[in-house]
Amino acid sequence: MKPLFVLVIVYVALMAFGQHTTFDKGDIFAGNMAMAAMLVFTAVGHFKFKTSMAAMVPLFIPKKVELVMLTGMLEILFAIGLAIPGTKHFTGIALIIFYIAILPANIYAARHRINYENLYKPGPGPKYLWFRIPFQFFLIAWVWYFSVR
Repeated sequence: MKPLFVLVIVYVALMAFGQHTTFDKGDIFAGNMAMAAMLVFTAVGHFKFKTSMAAMVPLFIPKKVELVMLTGMLEILFAIGLAIPGTKHFTGIALIIFYIAILPANIYAARHRINYENLYKPGPGPKYLWFRIPFQFFLIAWVWYFSVR
């Protein structure tokens, strides 16, 4: 839920304040910068909660903590790529593939009640999927609209 707030607040702020300054670069810029801000926000979580987030990775995948840190670094690289006009299209395609690739980890975490912020407290469980799966598709649509199309 927090990433959604970051995404929307940054987008609305850029759209609202941009119209009253010479800084206005339009909705495409605002959409990409909002996604970049959200990616940096979520990347911080990958480093801060790396052990708890590693529990989200299915058991058969090795080097879970390293994978969590790698995905955090990827999110930072995606944020940078969205900020560069010449790379936002390619970055958008890569980000959509990334969002599809991490969906199974979110499903696994929900099914096993894993709390990505605190490994010692149970997560919200399967009901979380009623938010997470539509949110994942919303993020994919957002990236497609602002970066790929």
